[in-house]
Amino acid sequence: MNRATHVVVACCQVAPKIGDLAYNRTLTERAIRTAASRGAQVVVLPELVQSGYVFADRDEALALAESIEGPAITLWKALALELNLVIVAGFCERLDNGGLANSAAMLDVHGVRAVYRKAHLWDEENTIFSAGHSPPPVVETAFGRIGMMICYDLEFPEWVRLPALAGAQLLCAPVNWPDGPRPDKERPAEVIRVQANASVNRMFVAACDRHGHERGVGWVQGSVIVDADGYPLSGPTELAGEQMLLATLNLAQANNKRISNLNDLHGDRRPRLYSSAAL
Repeated sequence: MNRATHVVVACCQVAPKIGDLAYNRTLTERAIRTAASRGAQVVVLPELVQSGYVFADRDEALALAESIEGPAITLWKALALELNLVIVAGFCERLDNGGLANSAAMLDVHGVRAVYRKAHLWDEENTIFSAGHSPPPVVETAFGRIGMMICYDLEFPEWVRLPALAGAQLLCAPVNWPDGPRPDKERPAEVIRVQANASVNRMFVAACDRHGHERGVGWVQGSVIVDADGYPLSGPTELAGEQMLLATLNLAQANNKRISNLNDLHGDRRPRLYSSAAL
């Protein structure tokens, strides 16, 4: 597959409305079309952007859930084909067994390329969703090898390492980072973890947060696109509200894991020493 040398990535920091599925579809279509008009080839949207995040209970989540044949995925699939994009977006997925998953879909001109189900559930998510059991997918696209995971997954270095070892050049992460207290002048720890994960894997990361308030929960609003050395290329912005982050990435840089003449981040790993049996 012939891939672009440089890829324009967009993170669309929008505010879905809990329970208003039609509004959220319109919101995502506007964001995706705007990103494409500004040259984006890969577009990332927040976690659960199809439904909203703060469910009253499991019954409400079930009523708002969709399968991969549902209207949100159908819309995103059509937009990916029309605009020649890769789209990564979060949705509340109704499973065949009646269960629910906090999921993300990756779509391109070929349709749904992968669905990932969040493996590490945050707080009340444990009362609503079933945790996923499959590793983060890495998909060969027209714009590069792209992996995806969701929010709290980023706090587990072992999990982020998996797509890096599988050859991901760019990791796309729909997130909803609840805001919380932090010391004055300190950046959000969530953003710092994204930078650290990018640096220790020499892999680009695009994390797309949301903004606004939902049922008393505020958000970090910390969307960020980070290079393979761990430095932000776009974001995080200190401005509240809707944001469109754009960055041009040379994804080929992620293929080089060397950090000195004699050191390779992947080649220097000693997995046998990391198991409990070796301690």
